[in-house]
Amino acid sequence: MAARRFCLPRPEIAAAFADFAAPLQASWQLHFSDTVPRLALWVSKQDHCLLDLLWRQQAQELKAQIPLILSNHLDLAAIAEQFALDFHYLPITKANKSEQERQQLALLQKYQIDLVVLAKYMQILTPQFIEQAPPIVNIHHSFLPAFAGAKPYHRAYERGVKIIGATAHYVTQELDAGPIIEQDVTRISHRDEVSDLIRKGKDLERIVLAKAVRAHLQHRVLAYANRTVVFA
Repeated sequence: MAARRFCLPRPEIAAAFADFAAPLQASWQLHFSDTVPRLALWVSKQDHCLLDLLWRQQAQELKAQIPLILSNHLDLAAIAEQFALDFHYLPITKANKSEQERQQLALLQKYQIDLVVLAKYMQILTPQFIEQAPPIVNIHHSFLPAFAGAKPYHRAYERGVKIIGATAHYVTQELDAGPIIEQDVTRISHRDEVSDLIRKGKDLERIVLAKAVRAHLQHRVLAYANRTVVFA
């Protein structure tokens, strides 16, 4: 009965709900289940997260279109060709960063990107870019807040930790400090070298990033006060 009484045309739903939400000063978004989001995958030289997301999308585990791969290196161009995806190479230096970020924003607009996934994109984004871009999800090879920044596996090895982890989070202006969407850990021992930590960490990174991207695509993530609620 309730479904039959809900007879608003789609274009009128947002305006009707806005009238309801305004007195509550509510922050809200409206999504339709038949809308397929468009992802841009950003990479540098490592391919494990990129390939995992592409395979999951082809297997229909991720309800999304992936029209664009962007990189600051040419190493993974062949993967884009293999999957018949557009690949854009924008090398980054201190001198050209501002101009390259303008080109990146133009590409996001051209391809109508809804979500940027940093699938091992080893560059720091400027606050100006983050303000203008769609939501950005990053995978960090550490159980944040431990070992933020560069070479966390090397620092974890030097510290002699017994677990390592991976963290998927939204990108904010503070490095590696955005709202956390998904995390996982694995145990290591005194027998493990740095190479073992990196190998085990890559397995975690693939799984954690895929879970975070899927949760975002399914609109199950509520971000507030630099933390998240992820609904089952």
